[in-house]
Amino acid sequence: MNVLFINPPWITKGGIWQNVASCMPPFGLAAIAAYLEKSDVNVEVVDADALKLSYREISELLRQKRSPEYVGITSSTSTISSALIVSKTAKDIFPNAKIVLGGVHPSVMTEDVLKEESVDFIVRGEGEVTFRELIAGVNKRNIAGLSYKENKIIFHNPSRAVISDINTLPFPAYHLLPMEKYFPARGSYKKLPALGMMTTRGCPGRCTFCLGSYLGQQVRNRSAEKIFEEMFLLQDKYGIKEISFYDDVFTTKKENVRNLCKKILNEKTNISWSCFARVDFVDEELLRAMKDAGCHQIMYGIESGDEQILKNIHKKISLEKVKEIVHITKKIGIDVRAAFMLGNPGETKETMQKTIDYAIKLSPDVAIFNITTPYPGTEMFKWAKDKGILTTENWDEYDLSQPLMNLPTVSA
Repeated sequence: MNVLFINPPWITKGGIWQNVASCMPPFGLAAIAAYLEKSDVNVEVVDADALKLSYREISELLRQKRSPEYVGITSSTSTISSALIVSKTAKDIFPNAKIVLGGVHPSVMTEDVLKEESVDFIVRGEGEVTFRELIAGVNKRNIAGLSYKENKIIFHNPSRAVISDINTLPFPAYHLLPMEKYFPARGSYKKLPALGMMTTRGCPGRCTFCLGSYLGQQVRNRSAEKIFEEMFLLQDKYGIKEISFYDDVFTTKKENVRNLCKKILNEKTNISWSCFARVDFVDEELLRAMKDAGCHQIMYGIESGDEQILKNIHKKISLEKVKEIVHITKKIGIDVRAAFMLGNPGETKETMQKTIDYAIKLSPDVAIFNITTPYPGTEMFKWAKDKGILTTENWDEYDLSQPLMNLPTVSA
């Protein structure tokens, strides 16, 4: 059995993200690839994004490959157009292969994506078990988490229960990836080469603009021992000097983070790292332990400098708590990367100015301002569509750099 996975290129129009965005491994594909290899499946990964391949170059590369039985393509909202172009190319070159799409966008806009002639299946949510059952020949009607077509009629099987213990999963198939091509976002690292890692699945937040919980409402953590083992592998085998933890909230389980910090110190591991966190999931004791273990930067999602706007988006933090935690973080010696959004529901010129003023007063080491984007599958997307204020469903526009809602309280 031969499986080819493709990470499609992110084709941008330029803008701020062209110069500051990271290039990180396709975590989902690498995880599924490793899982399939345990069952002696021959897997190959083409990371067209990291390799900066054009559509012509992707076509030329695929023509050099032996024909796989299955082609798996991952996609977010911002890359779905690219993913569908790649799916058509793959279907043309490998007419007998089954084309499978997965990732956030196909999982939440399943009907829309499955209507494409070049797409045979969609794996919704976590893909390891669903994909393995599909290629193993299990009757498609009995595969949880799978959507498919028969005679142009779309069928959706029941959702699959999440993998309760993610410690049972193998490490991502790094040996299939172009490791030298990955790099973190500008201003987020101290050392190179640096690489992203995921240690959790799910998100504790219920923010209206986010779909962090699409892999489950319950946050599942890998153990400190497993995390450290993977860090050591990356350092020892690939020469990685810094880790960027890309979990929505790295610190959901404080005791686990403390144990990881102890492990790093006890093993005298010389590695720096950064992470994403929420101000309501850290405290001074934890932050000191993280600093001692090599953490040099934390990105906090603050979103707004107006309490009512925070309530509107269900952020469930207070500006007073933000001020307290940012002060402590900086005092300890960890850089603060603060993320804000402009154009939230209820936003006015005054509330946006409050956010800018609050950011200046807060004085983080790095401040990021994005335009609020109502991604498909989120509560905000449904709200905007129901209100008739969504300006477009051209997914290429969903890149955090332009207004996509005609808010009644402020003009674009």
